[in-house]
Amino acid sequence: MLSTEHRLTDAATFRLVSRTGRRSASRTLVVHLALTDLSGPRVGFVVSKAVGNAVVRNRVKRRLRHLVREQLTSLPDSGALVVRALPAAGAASAAELAADLDRCLGRLLPRDAA
Repeated sequence: MLSTEHRLTDAATFRLVSRTGRRSASRTLVVHLALTDLSGPRVGFVVSKAVGNAVVRNRVKRRLRHLVREQLTSLPDSGALVVRALPAAGAASAAELAADLDRCLGRLLPRDAA
């Protein structure tokens, strides 16, 4: 579980990050990263009904939260990250999600921070 200070909760910041942030995509995920005026890295997740039923969506969110929690130290201090699951994420294994998240973050983060 992500602690409260690392959660991205307001819709305006979600929109800002999704529209103005740098983007990287894979088969299962689209990751947006933007620098904001928030303190500490913040992370939000978007998992729509296209991913699957409620059980599948919640499983994908739990997996993504666990994977992103391990990556928090590599994010910029004022960074906001939005991870959007694509429909293929519903059928993907935890290892596939981890590989796709690592690949996307590797493209977005500077080489010295990754």
